[in-house]
Amino acid sequence: MKTITQRELAARSEAVLDDVEAGEIYHITRNGTEIAEVRPIGSRRRFVPVEELQRKWRNAPAVDAAQLRAEADAFYGDEDRVGGDDPWERA
Repeated sequence: MKTITQRELAARSEAVLDDVEAGEIYHITRNGTEIAEVRPIGSRRRFVPVEELQRKWRNAPAVDAAQLRAEADAFYGDEDRVGGDDPWERA
């Protein structure tokens, strides 16, 4: 990832877009603050095939509901909790 100013982008737009087309990502700054990101359109998928999701979920670690609840209670507190102890329990 590269960071350039708004002025640099205006002056070198063709070169920057050539880099983006080749896979480079740019962060654009104005007055020292990052305001935009320029990236190739194809770098973020909008659709993931079901088979790929199923393969990833099959290999995902099991969730221990009691441990998850204990960690959430330790972080957020338990005074405003809604529902029972098992977040996946069906009514």
